[in-house]
Amino acid sequence: MKNKTIIFGSFLILVLVIFFSLFIGSGSINIFSLSKSGHDILFGIRIPRILLGLITGMILATTGGVFQGMLNNPLAEPYLLGISSGAALGSIIAIVINKIFLMPIFGFFGALLTIILVWKIAQKEKLIQRTQLILAGIIIGLFFSAIIALLMSIFHRDLGQIFSILMGNLGYIFAKDNIFILWIMLIIAVVGVTLLNIFSNRLNILSLGDYTAGSLGVDANRTRKILFLVSSLLVGMVVSFTGIIGFVGLIIPHICRLIIGPNNRLLLPAAGFLGAAFLIFCDTIARSLLVIELPVGVVTALFGAPFFIYLLKK
Repeated sequence: MKNKTIIFGSFLILVLVIFFSLFIGSGSINIFSLSKSGHDILFGIRIPRILLGLITGMILATTGGVFQGMLNNPLAEPYLLGISSGAALGSIIAIVINKIFLMPIFGFFGALLTIILVWKIAQKEKLIQRTQLILAGIIIGLFFSAIIALLMSIFHRDLGQIFSILMGNLGYIFAKDNIFILWIMLIIAVVGVTLLNIFSNRLNILSLGDYTAGSLGVDANRTRKILFLVSSLLVGMVVSFTGIIGFVGLIIPHICRLIIGPNNRLLLPAAGFLGAAFLIFCDTIARSLLVIELPVGVVTALFGAPFFIYLLKK
């Protein structure tokens, strides 16, 4: 009963944040009588944006929890492992060659390339070294960041779009002829996050150490490979639309771990709901706080940086 209450409470917070976000930030939206412009804003812009925030926040928080549990490292998250940088580089390449409509595909393959490189670098005698996996992710991420800086110095005309990817933004506009992409993303997110939750028991066993996991019938190397592949491809999918949004995958799993404990059967679903709620809340602040719209990555960093310092102190 307690387990169901925790997960239901996380889901209820998400529902309340979504309702709050729907009608904040525009005086033209009236809950009781929608004008035509209000209808267009609500169903053409606001709801797709909230759905994109839900998908992104759920994926970043869930995969952050998976990486932290899989690597036994409290600071592991998609950005630290270079996956976000790889997907961002792929999307930026699509921009500079003037193939914006191919950004999701390029972002996906950027994440896939990162997965292969990081995995190969960290692999030694067909086994994955957890410390080397993190170091490989940092090195590849820095290398891709250098390539992005080079592209920025060459292609000045695309600086606005490149900055949007680097800072993180949920303002991607889905036109009527490509709104189906959002629903495909939602289906992939649900399937991928569900698969990660199915592996939560094995993730618990991995925390006991590889030898103990092997004695309990869990192939540690194969389990990490599946979790790493699924998580990375999910992150690559959302980064191609939203850009790099840091700290969601870092702070939300930690908050859940402080409240719930280390059991991934509860932590992963709760982190998914709270991650979605946190990102939607931050995006509401980003588009409502000032006259101009702030990048949502800036808002998450304002929350995340102090929390990161707290973790280092602890």
